[in-house]
Amino acid sequence: MNRTIGLILIVLGVVMLIWTGFSFTKKEKVIDAGPIEISADKKETVNWPPYVGGILLVGGIVIVAASGKTRSR
Repeated sequence: MNRTIGLILIVLGVVMLIWTGFSFTKKEKVIDAGPIEISADKKETVNWPPYVGGILLVGGIVIVAASGKTRSR
């Protein structure tokens, strides 16, 4: 179980180091007056610092290494 979590953290850490964020578009109502409705596209961006990916990567490596040592006993 711990090894699986460690591998997931390693993959997630590598992905977060490669892609430091993403953006998406959502519709936002500007005017809603009875039968008349005007909407506009609004671009949203989600960013995270690259060191978060590094922390996840190192944490995953530590978990995988620790789970390997306990299995050898």
